[in-house]
Amino acid sequence: MPDSTAPDRGGFGGHARGDRDYRRALIALFFAGVATFAQLYSPQAVLPQISEQLGIGAADSALLVSAATIGLAAGVIPWSMAADRFGRVRAMTVATVGATFLALVIPFLPTLPLLIGARLVEGALVGGVPAVAIAYLSEEIAPAHVARAAATYIAGTSIGGLSGRLVSGPVADLVDVLPLDHDALPGWRAGMLAVAVLCAAAAIVFIRLVPAARSRHRPVVGIARTLGRHLRDPRLLALYAQGLLLMGGFVAMYNYLAFRLVAAPYDLSPALVSLIFVAYLAGTWSSSRAGSLVGRFGRRPVLLGGSLVMLAGVAMTMASAVVVIVAGLVVATAGFFAAHAIASGWTGVAAAQGKAQSSSLYNLAYYGGSSLFGWLGGVFFTAAGWTGTAGMVAALVVVAVAVTLLVLPREARR
Repeated sequence: MPDSTAPDRGGFGGHARGDRDYRRALIALFFAGVATFAQLYSPQAVLPQISEQLGIGAADSALLVSAATIGLAAGVIPWSMAADRFGRVRAMTVATVGATFLALVIPFLPTLPLLIGARLVEGALVGGVPAVAIAYLSEEIAPAHVARAAATYIAGTSIGGLSGRLVSGPVADLVDVLPLDHDALPGWRAGMLAVAVLCAAAAIVFIRLVPAARSRHRPVVGIARTLGRHLRDPRLLALYAQGLLLMGGFVAMYNYLAFRLVAAPYDLSPALVSLIFVAYLAGTWSSSRAGSLVGRFGRRPVLLGGSLVMLAGVAMTMASAVVVIVAGLVVATAGFFAAHAIASGWTGVAAAQGKAQSSSLYNLAYYGGSSLFGWLGGVFFTAAGWTGTAGMVAALVVVAVAVTLLVLPREARR
């Protein structure tokens, strides 16, 4: 049976590489990725300042990240259904504009409950872009060029996530040392506001450039039945577990390492600590490298290899020397993105039907893990410092490796 979500191009072959609308689509989706993912993780670089200024613990401050990723996880499937009904471009436009509006408001909200509630809604709105972007590209770009177009969008999300962290940290540090009324606008609020302005500019570029959809898409029929079938498939559940466990550990690592580095004996400035997020570039390299290794070794060995590299990097962060800690972060980041690239791609291959729904469930697990373990890592940090957080992350990776070994070997041998 053909996949009910396959696009009906109606004689339209899709925008080919070199076409004007092909370039517009790629640029637009790149900036959509920047507009949404920069704001999603912008608080991560300023969590220590949030904790200090609001008088809350590390785990509580991390709720500003977890609330947004919970919202994103909850919004992915509803947004995919809305896009079927109202159109891909309209859904992404509403999501981007709504999320950016909230991003501009959030820095001025006075209390932690208001901040957390608004971040939850912001995350749900952000979910409209990852839920729809790949489907839009697969329907509007010529089949021979879809992979390249999708890679450009993914690059936009990674650049967005990186720029949000790199902007908010230094801006917060700068504002905190200027002779300003820091009670009215503390540095961390100014940092998040600067990221929101960046997102607004990127959203305008997206809206101005994105070509109108020309392909007709068939709405998903029997979505509950399709989701239920996926959730009864042990192979798919094992792959969803990779997203849940590995992403959870990855976000916890970045959430709380900053708390360690701004405290004694390191006493690094927030601007300097924000530079640790440049380690994300190791993931840009490793994810593409992992794809090329699959042809030689198969998915399962590369997935296991990426997980074990991540585990080695986590162990390196237990050292006391800053150089070794940062090197460990780079290694762990490279391993995580390699494993994530394989697991996320494998979900579509392993699903005989309803591939889009399989990917949505992976995203649900992926961001659910980010929310749950991104917060829980703070509980371990409060109880046992970095040793506690790193131990939790290592345990998550070990469980992910065990699930791969126990459930996925037959699939890999094929």
